[in-house]
Amino acid sequence: MEKYLIKKSANANTTTQPQGAITSNNSSGSSNASRPAAKHNSAVPELVDLNKLPRDPAKRKRMADYHPNQRDEIRRKYLIWGPNQPRKLEFPYREIGKKKKKRRFNPDWYDDYAYWLEYSEKEHKAYCLCCYLFRDNIKDSHHGHDAFVVEGFNCWNKTERFVTHVGDRNSFHNRALKDCEDLLKQDQSIPAAWNRQSQTEKNEHLIRLNAAIDVCRYLLHQGQPFRGHDESKDSENKGNYLELMDYTIKQNDVVAKAFKNAPNNNQMLSPKIQRDITECFAKEVLGHVMKEIGNGVFSLLVDECRDVSDKEQMAVVLRYLDKCGLVQEKFVGVVHVEETTASYLKSCIDLLFSQLGLNLEQVRGQGYDGASNMSGEFNGLQAKIMNENKSAYYVHCFAHKLNLVVVAIAKKIFEVGDFFDMVSVLLNVVGASCKRKDQLREHHQEEVRKAIGCGEIATGTGLNQELSLQRPDVESTKRELEKLRTNEGWDSLMKKVCCFCEKHDIPVLDMEDAYVNPKKPRQKTGISNEHYYRVDCFFAVLDLLGEEFNDIFNEVNSELLLCMPALSPSDLFCHFDKEKLLKLAKFYPDDFNHKDMVTLEHELGLYIDNILHDTRFSSLDRISDLAKLMVDTRKNLSYPLVYRLLKLALTLSVATATVERCFSAMKIVKNALRNKIGDDYLSHSLICFVEKELLDTITNEVIVDRFYKMKDRRGRNE
Repeated sequence: MEKYLIKKSANANTTTQPQGAITSNNSSGSSNASRPAAKHNSAVPELVDLNKLPRDPAKRKRMADYHPNQRDEIRRKYLIWGPNQPRKLEFPYREIGKKKKKRRFNPDWYDDYAYWLEYSEKEHKAYCLCCYLFRDNIKDSHHGHDAFVVEGFNCWNKTERFVTHVGDRNSFHNRALKDCEDLLKQDQSIPAAWNRQSQTEKNEHLIRLNAAIDVCRYLLHQGQPFRGHDESKDSENKGNYLELMDYTIKQNDVVAKAFKNAPNNNQMLSPKIQRDITECFAKEVLGHVMKEIGNGVFSLLVDECRDVSDKEQMAVVLRYLDKCGLVQEKFVGVVHVEETTASYLKSCIDLLFSQLGLNLEQVRGQGYDGASNMSGEFNGLQAKIMNENKSAYYVHCFAHKLNLVVVAIAKKIFEVGDFFDMVSVLLNVVGASCKRKDQLREHHQEEVRKAIGCGEIATGTGLNQELSLQRPDVESTKRELEKLRTNEGWDSLMKKVCCFCEKHDIPVLDMEDAYVNPKKPRQKTGISNEHYYRVDCFFAVLDLLGEEFNDIFNEVNSELLLCMPALSPSDLFCHFDKEKLLKLAKFYPDDFNHKDMVTLEHELGLYIDNILHDTRFSSLDRISDLAKLMVDTRKNLSYPLVYRLLKLALTLSVATATVERCFSAMKIVKNALRNKIGDDYLSHSLICFVEKELLDTITNEVIVDRFYKMKDRRGRNE
């Protein structure tokens, strides 16, 4: 046996190589992909995180550089993802030949070679996914396939090379393609052949798997934890998953028999199985969202929050218009950010987009809460994204903007700040007593009941979400503030104040009397109560409100919001303005070129004439209702450019309420007793919990299929 062994060197710093070992003299600066395949020595590569594999083919390491025990998992992961095929991308032109003809990549080629063709956004070249995955496994003297694996292909005038690359039945590409298909057919693998099971065993395995899927679906839907503190057989509480599984076994004889006959290593009870099923549900939910978005545009809503374990989490929500013309805001994941710098946040978003198969070129809006690292005009996240996409307009959350206006006024006017301090003291007084809180709650319920009865407050399922999607009219607010500053506005306010005082038995102040400063009562002020409250307080607050509105709402998005009301269908489209709509279209040069602008001008005239004579559009009030009705009546096909403009207007977000609701959900999923949940597991659980409507539409068969494709499984049912 000694001739098969190599003695280890006494010096730990030197590595003994077997006789005849191949050594590489290539410089360290050469690319991994361009080096010849080397035999593995004692330095075995480390295991990698499968969720952080690069999607761009130019950024990948060659397959031989990964750990041997992990290569099949990596290949399977890339096959499940599919080839990297960005469609909403500005493909650059390239001068080819002596005549320097300009040619570029055509995204229609994706449809012709859907299974293997992929494109690198980094190198702007085409690659083959199948040949990359199995390049080192196939021995072939013909190395022409390297053009689609190592160097990349960019001879866009020679599209016949795609056909040549595919070749005949025994070509390198088709052998690699067959290896990809065989990898996903686990029943043909050696472990599957060795552990061949009868049909009864396979059926029982499927019964156990379906029971596990049903239990996971219920717990994910409710946002409940899976694990228990003590999961032993003698434990009185083994955790929600095991307890619910035991209940299912007791209630169903078929499931009970399947678990009774199950081997100990195939019970479907391990935490790993629970996490895998959760990941399957999350991937299917995300797949549904990505299918709805397709190659369309969307807005990016991002916010940060610290969870119960003091980790900084970044929640990401996408806002888009679905095929039915409905505005959707879907949660696509939470990312643990180790730093809160704009550069790091941008890299996290790039990684998330690469995993989802999205592109920054599709972004048409950004919505943040106003933190400097996100909303910074020069070095913030919004600036870095706009450097790559000029149409990704940033809109500061309007709720946060109005809050900034109030804070600024409270700092500048003492009386306003004193008022909010008094409100804070009042809240503390009421909140400190359970009796006072009960009295306040009962009084509030009575007020709400009366308001609903007289129609002052509207009710309905999802009404809060619908109201949050409406566009705030900044200019209308400014005009109302200007009206209040007149004498009529002051008189109207005084009438309301007097009515309130009479209703609650509060003595009314005589406005003609001299004003007395409460801090210096002996000092004469020389002004009346009316002058103080009207000029020094009321008018001063209105003036500062106008200044703050102009300071905060003076960005490009203000121009966007000024043009959007021209699409409103309220009052029989009385706000329709062709010039404003053409101006709105100019903000999106990637969506409306010069030819489209000419066509849009003509199409707008036909559109408004047709809509005004259609009684189905006469009772509309909101822009979102207009989009839905256009799809229902197929007018989105008759006026595609108008609908495109309407889609862009609805895609732009004005509030981050959905992101805030995601953080509320995170407090339920990751609580004090569940504070050690992993980042990926947390993201998958949150996606399922927040998007539970999509979760309920996913069938068990789809989860079973994805579950088997993830990795080699015992008892696979074919």
